[in-house]
Amino acid sequence: MAQIILVVDDDKLIVKGMRFSLEQVGMEVDCAYDGEEALEKIRANEYDLILLDVMLPKLNGFEVCQQLREFSSVPVVMLTAKGDDMDKILGLDYGADDYITKPFNILEVKARIKAIMRRTKKKEPEKDTRRVIDMGDLHIDCEGRRLSIAGREINLTAKEFDLLELMATNPNRVYSRDHLLNAVWGYDYPGDVRTVDVHIRRLREKIEPNPSEPKYVHTKWGVGYYFNV
Repeated sequence: MAQIILVVDDDKLIVKGMRFSLEQVGMEVDCAYDGEEALEKIRANEYDLILLDVMLPKLNGFEVCQQLREFSSVPVVMLTAKGDDMDKILGLDYGADDYITKPFNILEVKARIKAIMRRTKKKEPEKDTRRVIDMGDLHIDCEGRRLSIAGREINLTAKEFDLLELMATNPNRVYSRDHLLNAVWGYDYPGDVRTVDVHIRRLREKIEPNPSEPKYVHTKWGVGYYFNV
């Protein structure tokens, strides 16, 4: 089945070029040209991935990402200004899974999409053998990729769930930031370890009773992170 990609950018020439290039490799492409239209389409349809520009009319990319994370865990790749580290960090902070800097090479976009899809497919054969994890108030359904705390369902992004599942499956094992970056984002990911720190902070904000004094996701200073109850 072809992957369905939503491209969100107010530059119609960029959208047209990306649509043509992605369709050439067998992907189905839907398009939106402002933030409000993007949210309407995301609510009405199921996408495998969203390419989301930061600078959009009506609602900017950060606002779109923040709002869609209230109801969806679809992978989001932000399109950010070249060299603007603040946009990259903000994008991750609002729930994006990855980012690509403009101007970009369409070959890089294709490669990044394919890498995300490969990592998603790698998890599928394992689903039948993966168990449910119950630790403290946490109930982690690895097959359904759902998390509940004391019976209340918590909406995690794809990368937040991947981090939690990896660490919870291997409690007390300390993972370096580089290890987590490679395991969750992949060896071909061009970002840096700040990506891990941002996602760990967001994960703690969602699952910890007091994020400043973590109960589940702990820091091993100078080394990395580990899961324990």
